[in-house]
Amino acid sequence: MSYLKGLVCKQCGTRYPADRSFVCLECFGPLEVSYDYAKIQSHLNPKIISQREENLWRYRELLPVTGEPITGFHSGYTPLVRSRRLAEHLGVKELYLKDETVNHPSLSYKDRVVPVALSRGAELGYSVFSCASTGNLANAVAAHCAQAGFPCWLFIPQDIEAAKISGSLICKPKVVALKGNYDDVNRLCAEIGDHYGWGFVNVNLRPYYSEGAKTMGYEIAEQLGWRLPDHLILPTAGGTLLPKVARAFQEFTDLGWVKGKCRIYCAQAEGCAPIVRSLHQDLDYINPEKPRTLAKSIAIGNPADGIYVLQEVRRSGGWGEMATDSEILEAIELLAEKEGIFTEPAGGTTLAATIKLLRQERINPEETIVVAITGNGYKTLDVFESPFEVDVTLRPNLRIFHEWYEGQQALPAGAPA
Repeated sequence: MSYLKGLVCKQCGTRYPADRSFVCLECFGPLEVSYDYAKIQSHLNPKIISQREENLWRYRELLPVTGEPITGFHSGYTPLVRSRRLAEHLGVKELYLKDETVNHPSLSYKDRVVPVALSRGAELGYSVFSCASTGNLANAVAAHCAQAGFPCWLFIPQDIEAAKISGSLICKPKVVALKGNYDDVNRLCAEIGDHYGWGFVNVNLRPYYSEGAKTMGYEIAEQLGWRLPDHLILPTAGGTLLPKVARAFQEFTDLGWVKGKCRIYCAQAEGCAPIVRSLHQDLDYINPEKPRTLAKSIAIGNPADGIYVLQEVRRSGGWGEMATDSEILEAIELLAEKEGIFTEPAGGTTLAATIKLLRQERINPEETIVVAITGNGYKTLDVFESPFEVDVTLRPNLRIFHEWYEGQQALPAGAPA
Protein backbone atom coordinates (compact mmCIF):
# COMPACT_ATOMS: atom_id res chain seq x y z
CA MET A 1 0.00 0.00 0.00
CA SER A 2 1.37 3.42 -0.97
CA TYR A 3 1.01 6.44 1.28
CA LEU A 4 2.81 8.77 -1.13
CA LYS A 5 0.53 11.51 -2.50
CA GLY A 6 2.91 13.62 -4.59
CA LEU A 7 5.26 16.59 -4.46
CA VAL A 8 4.51 20.12 -3.27
CA CYS A 9 6.51 23.33 -3.62
CA LYS A 10 7.84 24.55 -0.27
CA GLN A 11 7.56 28.16 -1.46
CA CYS A 12 4.22 28.55 -3.24
CA GLY A 13 2.41 25.26 -2.54
CA THR A 14 1.98 24.19 -6.18
CA ARG A 15 1.43 20.43 -6.38
CA TYR A 16 3.10 17.93 -8.70
CA PRO A 17 2.95 14.17 -9.18
CA ALA A 18 5.65 12.13 -7.45
CA ASP A 19 7.83 11.95 -10.55
CA ARG A 20 11.28 13.24 -11.54
CA SER A 21 10.37 16.87 -10.80
CA PHE A 22 12.53 18.61 -8.22
CA VAL A 23 12.03 22.36 -8.86
CA CYS A 24 8.74 24.24 -9.00
CA LEU A 25 7.92 25.49 -12.50
CA GLU A 26 5.94 28.40 -11.05
CA CYS A 27 8.43 29.96 -8.62
CA PHE A 28 11.56 27.76 -8.91
CA GLY A 29 11.21 26.75 -5.26
CA PRO A 30 12.27 23.29 -4.03
CA LEU A 31 9.78 20.44 -3.93
CA GLU A 32 9.11 18.09 -1.03
CA VAL A 33 7.06 14.94 -0.58
CA SER A 34 3.47 14.89 0.68
CA TYR A 35 1.75 11.89 2.28
CA ASP A 36 -1.71 10.62 3.14
CA TYR A 37 -1.41 10.98 6.91
CA ALA A 38 -4.97 9.83 7.60
CA LYS A 39 -4.21 6.53 5.89
CA ILE A 40 -0.89 6.25 7.74
CA GLN A 41 -2.59 6.85 11.07
CA SER A 42 -5.16 4.13 10.37
CA HIS A 43 -2.52 1.52 9.53
CA LEU A 44 0.47 2.39 11.71
CA ASN A 45 1.24 3.04 15.37
CA PRO A 46 4.24 2.94 17.72
CA LYS A 47 3.60 -0.65 18.74
CA ILE A 48 3.80 -1.86 15.13
CA ILE A 49 6.97 0.15 14.52
CA SER A 50 8.66 -1.20 17.66
CA GLN A 51 8.22 -4.79 16.44
CA ARG A 52 10.00 -4.22 13.13
CA GLU A 53 13.64 -4.72 12.17
CA GLU A 54 15.98 -2.08 13.55
CA ASN A 55 16.79 -0.17 10.37
CA LEU A 56 15.51 3.01 8.72
CA TRP A 57 12.77 1.13 6.86
CA ARG A 58 10.88 0.53 10.12
CA TYR A 59 9.29 3.93 9.28
CA ARG A 60 8.64 3.03 5.61
CA GLU A 61 5.08 4.43 5.49
CA LEU A 62 6.58 7.86 6.18
CA LEU A 63 9.17 7.52 3.42
CA PRO A 64 8.67 8.08 -0.34
CA VAL A 65 9.19 4.53 -1.64
CA THR A 66 6.12 2.77 -3.02
CA GLY A 67 7.59 -0.71 -3.52
CA GLU A 68 10.36 -2.69 -1.88
CA PRO A 69 13.56 -0.80 -0.98
CA ILE A 70 16.76 -1.94 -2.68
CA THR A 71 19.36 -1.06 -0.04
CA GLY A 72 19.65 0.30 3.51
CA PHE A 73 18.61 -2.89 5.28
CA HIS A 74 21.31 -2.38 7.93
CA SER A 75 21.28 1.43 7.91
CA GLY A 76 19.84 3.63 10.60
CA TYR A 77 18.69 2.82 14.12
CA THR A 78 22.04 3.98 15.44
CA PRO A 79 22.62 4.17 19.21
CA LEU A 80 21.27 7.01 21.29
CA VAL A 81 24.04 6.95 23.88
CA ARG A 82 23.23 8.16 27.39
CA SER A 83 26.29 10.22 28.30
CA ARG A 84 27.53 10.01 31.87
CA ARG A 85 31.09 11.31 32.04
CA LEU A 86 30.67 14.03 29.41
CA ALA A 87 27.40 15.12 31.02
CA GLU A 88 29.14 15.43 34.38
CA HIS A 89 31.99 17.38 32.78
CA LEU A 90 29.55 19.82 31.16
CA GLY A 91 27.35 20.06 34.23
CA VAL A 92 24.17 18.79 32.60
CA LYS A 93 21.63 16.34 33.96
CA GLU A 94 20.43 14.34 30.93
CA LEU A 95 22.67 14.27 27.85
CA TYR A 96 22.37 11.90 24.89
CA LEU A 97 24.60 11.45 21.85
CA LYS A 98 22.98 10.30 18.61
CA ASP A 99 25.94 8.25 17.39
CA GLU A 100 26.03 8.16 13.60
CA THR A 101 29.73 7.21 13.63
CA VAL A 102 28.61 3.57 13.50
CA ASN A 103 25.97 3.92 10.79
CA HIS A 104 26.19 1.19 8.14
CA PRO A 105 27.99 0.89 5.82
CA SER A 106 29.82 4.22 5.43
CA LEU A 107 29.85 5.54 9.03
CA SER A 108 27.82 8.74 8.74
CA TYR A 109 24.26 10.01 8.70
CA LYS A 110 24.37 9.92 4.88
CA ASP A 111 23.54 6.22 5.18
CA ARG A 112 19.99 7.40 5.87
CA VAL A 113 19.38 9.61 2.86
CA VAL A 114 21.10 7.56 0.16
CA PRO A 115 19.04 4.33 0.47
CA VAL A 116 15.85 6.39 0.14
CA ALA A 117 17.15 8.26 -2.91
CA LEU A 118 18.36 5.09 -4.65
CA SER A 119 15.20 3.13 -3.92
CA ARG A 120 12.92 5.90 -5.17
CA GLY A 121 15.26 6.70 -8.07
CA ALA A 122 15.12 3.10 -9.24
CA GLU A 123 11.32 3.27 -9.15
CA LEU A 124 11.51 6.36 -11.35
CA GLY A 125 13.70 4.59 -13.90
CA TYR A 126 17.17 5.93 -13.12
CA SER A 127 19.91 3.42 -13.83
CA VAL A 128 23.05 5.47 -13.08
CA PHE A 129 23.47 7.28 -9.76
CA SER A 130 25.74 10.11 -8.74
CA CYS A 131 26.28 12.96 -6.30
CA ALA A 132 28.18 16.14 -5.53
CA SER A 133 30.00 15.56 -2.27
CA THR A 134 32.51 16.81 0.28
CA GLY A 135 33.19 13.23 1.38
CA ASN A 136 30.56 11.47 3.47
CA LEU A 137 27.89 11.48 0.79
CA ALA A 138 30.34 10.09 -1.76
CA ASN A 139 31.15 7.26 0.65
CA ALA A 140 27.48 6.45 1.11
CA VAL A 141 26.56 6.63 -2.58
CA ALA A 142 29.51 4.43 -3.55
CA ALA A 143 28.71 1.84 -0.88
CA HIS A 144 24.96 1.66 -1.47
CA CYS A 145 25.38 1.58 -5.27
CA ALA A 146 27.76 -1.33 -4.77
CA GLN A 147 25.15 -3.13 -2.67
CA ALA A 148 22.39 -2.48 -5.19
CA GLY A 149 24.54 -3.10 -8.29
CA PHE A 150 24.19 0.34 -9.91
CA PRO A 151 26.88 2.26 -11.84
CA CYS A 152 28.14 5.14 -9.72
CA TRP A 153 29.80 8.50 -10.52
CA LEU A 154 31.13 10.80 -7.81
CA PHE A 155 32.00 14.48 -8.21
CA ILE A 156 34.17 15.98 -5.47
CA PRO A 157 36.30 19.07 -4.74
CA GLN A 158 39.95 18.29 -5.41
CA ASP A 159 41.01 19.08 -1.82
CA ILE A 160 38.83 16.43 -0.21
CA GLU A 161 40.34 14.50 2.74
CA ALA A 162 42.33 11.51 1.46
CA ALA A 163 40.77 9.05 3.90
CA LYS A 164 37.26 10.00 2.85
CA ILE A 165 37.82 9.51 -0.85
CA SER A 166 39.65 6.23 -0.15
CA GLY A 167 36.47 4.95 1.46
CA SER A 168 34.66 5.67 -1.80
CA LEU A 169 37.33 4.39 -4.19
CA ILE A 170 37.37 0.94 -2.63
CA CYS A 171 33.83 0.42 -3.98
CA LYS A 172 35.08 1.11 -7.55
CA PRO A 173 32.93 4.10 -8.61
CA LYS A 174 34.02 6.59 -11.25
CA VAL A 175 35.42 9.63 -9.41
CA VAL A 176 35.85 13.10 -10.90
CA ALA A 177 37.77 15.68 -8.84
CA LEU A 178 37.04 19.28 -9.76
CA LYS A 179 38.96 22.48 -9.15
CA GLY A 180 36.90 24.62 -6.83
CA ASN A 181 34.73 24.24 -3.73
CA TYR A 182 31.54 22.25 -3.15
CA ASP A 183 29.28 24.94 -4.60
CA ASP A 184 31.26 24.86 -7.86
CA VAL A 185 30.92 21.07 -7.98
CA ASN A 186 27.21 21.22 -7.27
CA ARG A 187 26.50 23.62 -10.13
CA LEU A 188 28.19 21.34 -12.65
CA CYS A 189 26.34 18.30 -11.33
CA ALA A 190 22.98 19.96 -12.00
CA GLU A 191 24.00 20.36 -15.65
CA ILE A 192 25.36 16.82 -15.97
CA GLY A 193 22.23 15.30 -14.45
CA ASP A 194 20.05 17.11 -16.95
CA HIS A 195 22.28 16.27 -19.92
CA TYR A 196 22.86 12.57 -19.24
CA GLY A 197 19.71 11.65 -17.34
CA TRP A 198 21.61 10.40 -14.31
CA GLY A 199 20.11 10.33 -10.83
CA PHE A 200 22.04 12.79 -8.67
CA VAL A 201 20.85 11.94 -5.17
CA ASN A 202 21.31 15.46 -3.79
CA VAL A 203 20.29 17.36 -6.94
CA ASN A 204 17.48 15.98 -9.12
CA LEU A 205 16.50 13.36 -6.50
CA ARG A 206 16.73 15.81 -3.61
CA PRO A 207 12.99 15.77 -2.70
CA TYR A 208 13.24 12.02 -2.01
CA TYR A 209 16.80 11.99 -0.72
CA SER A 210 16.08 14.56 1.97
CA GLU A 211 13.17 12.49 3.35
CA GLY A 212 15.67 9.92 4.60
CA ALA A 213 16.99 12.50 7.07
CA LYS A 214 13.66 12.34 8.91
CA THR A 215 14.57 8.90 10.22
CA MET A 216 17.09 10.43 12.63
CA GLY A 217 14.27 12.39 14.23
CA TYR A 218 11.97 9.36 14.34
CA GLU A 219 14.66 7.32 16.07
CA ILE A 220 15.49 9.96 18.66
CA ALA A 221 11.83 10.19 19.67
CA GLU A 222 11.38 6.41 19.74
CA GLN A 223 14.64 5.77 21.63
CA LEU A 224 13.66 8.34 24.25
CA GLY A 225 10.52 6.32 24.92
CA TRP A 226 8.27 8.12 22.42
CA ARG A 227 9.00 11.60 23.67
CA LEU A 228 10.85 14.59 22.26
CA PRO A 229 14.02 15.95 23.80
CA ASP A 230 13.92 19.46 25.17
CA HIS A 231 16.97 20.47 23.11
CA LEU A 232 18.57 19.06 19.96
CA ILE A 233 21.82 20.34 18.43
CA LEU A 234 22.56 19.47 14.80
CA PRO A 235 25.45 20.30 12.45
CA THR A 236 24.39 22.14 9.32
CA ALA A 237 25.91 22.18 5.84
CA GLY A 238 23.52 22.36 2.88
CA GLY A 239 20.55 22.40 5.26
CA THR A 240 19.04 18.99 4.52
CA LEU A 241 19.13 17.49 8.00
CA LEU A 242 17.73 20.07 10.41
CA PRO A 243 14.43 20.91 8.65
CA LYS A 244 13.72 17.24 8.06
CA VAL A 245 14.33 16.26 11.68
CA ALA A 246 11.99 19.10 12.64
CA ARG A 247 9.44 17.71 10.21
CA ALA A 248 9.83 14.23 11.71
CA PHE A 249 9.05 15.61 15.16
CA GLN A 250 6.02 17.44 13.76
CA GLU A 251 4.76 14.33 11.97
CA PHE A 252 4.98 12.24 15.14
CA THR A 253 3.24 15.03 17.05
CA ASP A 254 0.44 15.35 14.49
CA LEU A 255 -0.04 11.58 14.45
CA GLY A 256 -0.49 11.71 18.23
CA TRP A 257 2.55 9.56 19.02
CA VAL A 258 4.60 12.13 20.96
CA LYS A 259 3.97 15.28 22.96
CA GLY A 260 6.03 18.27 23.95
CA LYS A 261 8.25 20.69 22.12
CA CYS A 262 11.91 20.55 21.15
CA ARG A 263 14.17 23.55 20.66
CA ILE A 264 16.49 22.90 17.71
CA TYR A 265 19.93 24.49 17.35
CA CYS A 266 22.14 24.89 14.28
CA ALA A 267 25.91 24.34 14.59
CA GLN A 268 28.43 25.52 11.98
CA ALA A 269 32.16 26.07 11.72
CA GLU A 270 33.21 29.70 12.04
CA GLY A 271 35.05 29.42 8.72
CA CYS A 272 31.77 28.62 6.95
CA ALA A 273 28.75 29.76 8.94
CA PRO A 274 26.34 31.57 6.60
CA ILE A 275 23.24 30.27 8.37
CA VAL A 276 24.41 31.02 11.90
CA ARG A 277 25.45 34.54 10.88
CA SER A 278 21.99 35.12 9.42
CA LEU A 279 20.48 33.99 12.74
CA HIS A 280 22.77 36.29 14.72
CA GLN A 281 22.02 39.24 12.41
CA ASP A 282 18.27 38.51 12.33
CA LEU A 283 18.25 38.15 8.54
CA ASP A 284 15.67 36.31 6.43
CA TYR A 285 18.19 35.43 3.72
CA ILE A 286 21.60 33.78 3.46
CA ASN A 287 24.77 35.59 2.41
CA PRO A 288 26.98 33.00 0.66
CA GLU A 289 30.49 32.53 2.03
CA LYS A 290 33.73 31.07 0.75
CA PRO A 291 34.60 28.14 3.06
CA ARG A 292 37.77 28.39 5.15
CA THR A 293 37.62 25.62 7.74
CA LEU A 294 38.98 22.15 8.42
CA ALA A 295 35.38 20.96 8.86
CA LYS A 296 35.08 20.24 5.14
CA SER A 297 32.07 17.94 5.36
CA ILE A 298 29.93 20.90 6.46
CA ALA A 299 31.79 23.59 4.49
CA ILE A 300 29.00 24.59 2.11
CA GLY A 301 29.02 28.33 1.60
CA ASN A 302 25.73 28.58 -0.29
CA PRO A 303 23.39 26.12 1.45
CA ALA A 304 20.48 25.02 -0.73
CA ASP A 305 18.07 24.74 2.19
CA GLY A 306 19.55 27.43 4.41
CA ILE A 307 16.37 29.48 4.47
CA TYR A 308 14.42 26.51 5.81
CA VAL A 309 16.99 25.99 8.55
CA LEU A 310 16.42 29.59 9.63
CA GLN A 311 12.67 29.06 9.66
CA GLU A 312 12.75 25.84 11.68
CA VAL A 313 15.28 27.08 14.23
CA ARG A 314 13.20 30.19 14.84
CA ARG A 315 9.92 28.27 14.90
CA SER A 316 11.28 25.92 17.55
CA GLY A 317 12.69 28.72 19.71
CA GLY A 318 16.25 27.48 19.18
CA TRP A 319 19.40 29.31 18.13
CA GLY A 320 22.67 28.83 16.27
CA GLU A 321 26.34 28.87 17.18
CA MET A 322 29.67 28.54 15.39
CA ALA A 323 32.99 27.06 16.46
CA THR A 324 36.56 27.89 15.49
CA ASP A 325 38.80 25.16 14.10
CA SER A 326 40.70 24.93 17.38
CA GLU A 327 37.44 24.62 19.34
CA ILE A 328 36.33 21.87 16.96
CA LEU A 329 39.51 19.86 17.53
CA GLU A 330 39.26 20.33 21.30
CA ALA A 331 35.67 19.05 21.22
CA ILE A 332 36.68 15.99 19.17
CA GLU A 333 39.29 15.11 21.80
CA LEU A 334 36.90 15.80 24.68
CA LEU A 335 34.24 13.51 23.24
CA ALA A 336 36.74 10.70 22.74
CA GLU A 337 38.27 11.16 26.20
CA LYS A 338 34.94 11.17 28.02
CA GLU A 339 32.79 8.80 25.94
CA GLY A 340 35.10 6.84 23.64
CA ILE A 341 33.39 8.18 20.50
CA PHE A 342 35.71 9.42 17.76
CA THR A 343 33.94 11.92 15.53
CA GLU A 344 34.88 13.89 12.45
CA PRO A 345 34.97 17.73 12.55
CA ALA A 346 31.21 17.99 11.93
CA GLY A 347 30.56 16.22 15.23
CA GLY A 348 33.25 18.29 16.91
CA THR A 349 31.50 21.40 15.64
CA THR A 350 28.20 20.28 17.12
CA LEU A 351 29.67 19.52 20.52
CA ALA A 352 31.70 22.76 20.55
CA ALA A 353 28.55 24.73 19.70
CA THR A 354 26.66 22.90 22.46
CA ILE A 355 29.30 23.93 25.00
CA LYS A 356 28.92 27.56 23.91
CA LEU A 357 25.13 27.40 24.11
CA LEU A 358 25.35 26.01 27.65
CA ARG A 359 27.75 28.78 28.68
CA GLN A 360 25.39 31.36 27.19
CA GLU A 361 22.56 29.78 29.24
CA ARG A 362 20.49 29.28 26.10
CA ILE A 363 20.14 25.61 27.04
CA ASN A 364 18.81 24.59 30.45
CA PRO A 365 21.27 22.02 31.89
CA GLU A 366 18.44 20.41 33.86
CA GLU A 367 16.53 19.43 30.70
CA THR A 368 16.96 16.65 28.14
CA ILE A 369 19.68 17.43 25.59
CA VAL A 370 20.55 15.45 22.45
CA VAL A 371 23.72 16.17 20.46
CA ALA A 372 23.96 14.68 16.95
CA ILE A 373 27.37 13.15 16.18
CA THR A 374 27.01 12.70 12.44
CA GLY A 375 30.23 11.12 11.16
CA ASN A 376 33.24 8.99 12.06
CA GLY A 377 36.63 10.51 12.91
CA TYR A 378 38.71 7.75 11.37
CA LYS A 379 37.97 9.30 7.96
CA THR A 380 39.49 12.66 8.92
CA LEU A 381 42.71 11.86 10.76
CA ASP A 382 44.58 14.42 8.67
CA VAL A 383 42.85 17.33 10.44
CA PHE A 384 45.28 16.91 13.31
CA GLU A 385 48.49 18.80 12.57
CA SER A 386 50.74 16.18 14.18
CA PRO A 387 50.14 12.51 14.95
CA PHE A 388 49.30 11.55 18.50
CA GLU A 389 52.35 10.33 20.40
CA VAL A 390 52.69 7.30 22.66
CA ASP A 391 53.90 7.90 26.21
CA VAL A 392 57.05 5.84 25.85
CA THR A 393 58.70 3.16 23.72
CA LEU A 394 60.38 0.34 25.67
CA ARG A 395 61.93 -3.04 25.10
CA PRO A 396 59.52 -5.88 26.07
CA ASN A 397 61.04 -6.52 29.50
CA LEU A 398 59.27 -6.41 32.87
CA ARG A 399 62.28 -4.95 34.74
CA ILE A 400 62.58 -2.11 32.21
CA PHE A 401 58.86 -1.35 32.41
CA HIS A 402 58.96 -1.49 36.22
CA GLU A 403 61.82 0.99 36.39
CA TRP A 404 60.06 3.37 33.99
CA TYR A 405 56.73 2.99 35.81
CA GLU A 406 58.23 3.63 39.26
CA GLY A 407 59.96 6.68 37.85
CA GLN A 408 56.63 8.01 36.65
CA GLN A 409 55.06 7.55 40.08
CA ALA A 410 57.81 9.68 41.57
CA LEU A 411 57.10 12.60 39.26
CA PRO A 412 55.06 15.52 40.69
CA ALA A 413 51.45 15.76 39.53
CA GLY A 414 51.16 17.29 36.08
CA ALA A 415 54.80 16.70 35.13
CA PRO A 416 55.40 15.48 31.55
CA ALA A 417 56.13 11.78 31.03
